[in-house]
Amino acid sequence: MMSTAKLQVKIGGMGCSFCAATIEKGLGRIEGVAGVHVSLAHEEALVTYDPKRVKSVTLTGTLQSLGYTVRDPDKIRTFEEEEAELRRERDRLIIAGAAAWVAFMAMFLMWSGRPHPWTLWILTILAFLMVFGLGLNFLKMAWASARRRILNQHVLMEVAAFGGLLGGAIGLVHPLFPSPDFFGVAVFVTAYHLLGNYASLLVRTRSSQAVKKLLSLQPPTARVVRDGSEVDLPIEEVRRGDRVRIRPGEQIPVDGVVEEGISAVDESLVTGESIPREKLPGQEVIGGSVNHSGTLLVRVSKVGEESFLRQVARHIQEARALKPGILLLLDRILVYFVPGVLAVGAAAFFFWTLGGWILFGLPDWDRAGFAALAVLVMGYPCALGMATPLAMIRGGGEAARQGILMRSAASFQAFKDVWVVVLDKTGTITHGKPQVVEVLPLNEWKSDELLALAASAEQVSEHPLGRAVVGRAKSGGLALDRVEDFEAVAGKGIRAVVGGRPVLVGTLRFLAELGVTTDALSEPAAEREARGGTVITVAVDDRAAGLMVLADAVKEDAAEAVAGLRRAGMEPVMITGDNERTARAVAGQVGIREVLAQVLPQEKAERVRAFQREEKRVAMVGDGINDAPALMQADVGLAMASGTDIAMESADIVLVGERLTAVVDAYHIARRSYRKTVQNLAIAFSFNGVGVPLAATGLVAPAWAMAAMAASVTAVMLNSFGGRLVPRHGKPPAAVRRVTLRVPSIHCQGCVTKIQETLGRLPAVVAVEGDPQTKQVVVTMRNGQAQWTAIEEALTRLGHVIGGD
Repeated sequence: MMSTAKLQVKIGGMGCSFCAATIEKGLGRIEGVAGVHVSLAHEEALVTYDPKRVKSVTLTGTLQSLGYTVRDPDKIRTFEEEEAELRRERDRLIIAGAAAWVAFMAMFLMWSGRPHPWTLWILTILAFLMVFGLGLNFLKMAWASARRRILNQHVLMEVAAFGGLLGGAIGLVHPLFPSPDFFGVAVFVTAYHLLGNYASLLVRTRSSQAVKKLLSLQPPTARVVRDGSEVDLPIEEVRRGDRVRIRPGEQIPVDGVVEEGISAVDESLVTGESIPREKLPGQEVIGGSVNHSGTLLVRVSKVGEESFLRQVARHIQEARALKPGILLLLDRILVYFVPGVLAVGAAAFFFWTLGGWILFGLPDWDRAGFAALAVLVMGYPCALGMATPLAMIRGGGEAARQGILMRSAASFQAFKDVWVVVLDKTGTITHGKPQVVEVLPLNEWKSDELLALAASAEQVSEHPLGRAVVGRAKSGGLALDRVEDFEAVAGKGIRAVVGGRPVLVGTLRFLAELGVTTDALSEPAAEREARGGTVITVAVDDRAAGLMVLADAVKEDAAEAVAGLRRAGMEPVMITGDNERTARAVAGQVGIREVLAQVLPQEKAERVRAFQREEKRVAMVGDGINDAPALMQADVGLAMASGTDIAMESADIVLVGERLTAVVDAYHIARRSYRKTVQNLAIAFSFNGVGVPLAATGLVAPAWAMAAMAASVTAVMLNSFGGRLVPRHGKPPAAVRRVTLRVPSIHCQGCVTKIQETLGRLPAVVAVEGDPQTKQVVVTMRNGQAQWTAIEEALTRLGHVIGGD
């Protein structure tokens, strides 16, 4: 039986899905390699191999020989490193542009009959410097691909460039071949390829940086108690048996058992259950959940590969390996176009030699060579390198204005073919936090009176359910009375004195244990619990006064989003780790027919694979740690930016804010961007579709190749952005307003992220952008001034002060 190992590496230098296919072919042909998966969006490769037959150094060496850089997947590139790469490629492009301009002026002088004695030599030197200098990396990648029988855009570019060099060199000794034109083609082909490469790099880098701004890049640590003192240690140094202290509001970094303390723990991002669980000594806690109300001392029970978070990471890795590949439209065309150009060039050569000898009795060697080289230089569609990036820049800009971050061109293309959209419940369809959804008073009590009394009693409580009650009362403008003699009873409820009257708030059993008659509450409480609600009962003066129902409230736009997905031809499916009863109740509210409940994190990815085995493209929308493997497995993963870092890192698209309708917006933007890509590719290839057959006649000069280059690039750019340059008439624009706020109290990117999350929850807010350097926040919203008060109140609740707009 073959032993297997896995090698995961970050890859630099990938520009398109054809690069991914090149890497998969290059590594897949090595003896001992069992499987290769390359993710363009995440710039990663996962290789399964037999360590007895091939070494990992051989695999990384092959990647480097293909022209790509290799780095440790655990080391995230900094903004400075990415910006340095952008500057380096931009400088190369500027130099190439200057060289192309000099070449054009030199050729213009020759065409106008005023050649300088040095003009031809200037063109010769520029052509060789461009191909073997600025374009050397392309040459290495093309050679590495060609010798492995892989034909891609780099091979096509080098074929055109070498055709220009060869034609120019022949022209130095043969007058039939116009050397300046051929050398000029080599210069322009390389310059345009550099431009396309820079456009692709710019798109990838900017989308990557946009996601990184949302992520917490600090390494995870744990507060370990040793010898009576607390020490912050990297999570890798924590050992089984260590005791870790977790304070209120902190994420629990380890799996373990509570030794001391009582607290409510929010496990929604881990298990999918939105209502926090009370944790007592002896109970287990899971790494990744959030501690709410009290300080806990936890003894570590699992470390390393045994821990929950490491298991999730392993499931993500497996999902990445099993995720279906997406070959972009451009790359599917190139599969046939590259061999086609080479075949036409060879056919032209043999037609004017062998064909000429058969038909005319004399082979025309000059015309054959000229025709073959002309086909090669005409065969490179220089606009192809920009067709997809320009469409993505346009679509990505449109998406960003609506709070949607597209991370790759593949997400544009795959989204249009999606049949099934799998939606996580907690934090995606719902807000992910308990809210009071019903107040049921008894006897002479009124709803507002009961709520105000319960909230007054709970106002010093740290329990999430108590805070939800207080939040509901304050949002309704109810006045709270002073609370005295407050006492929290772990796992049951609280008792206090409000306005001189004893008040009990807690479970039905809690009230019964204290001698309160609860017969009138039993039946309505059971009914609401059967519908998935959490019931809190209230007693005043030792008499039952009523109950409140708390639930994870459905987002205001959830039903609209589900209806929009269905209208677009996609079937929404809800998936959750929560129980069947609660899941069905939520699904019924938003109109979802198919529900997958009590699904574990690793099972979520398997459910997505089950749809994919039915030949269906699948989109997954989630926000939690438990969603990350499924987000990676799906053809298109969409993560809510209000969720966890690991979910955003696993996704292809990130939705800033809490609008679920942004999923529908992303779908329509993806479709429009794909149509724009098709148009751009049609324009790019149309020039070559006409030029290549004409070049085969031997009557088309290389100068026409340069004209086709300039015309195709111009046409593609106008098609991508021309609509923005022409005033639009007819239908008036939507009522959208952009407001710039100066918020002097912003100190860091974390402040900006929190503001984005909070304002993004407002129904009329479309997008929120912020800059900690300028201390400005730009809010795009519908209905203009109507939402100003809500924005101001939201910022005030966060503790910020608006300095002006």
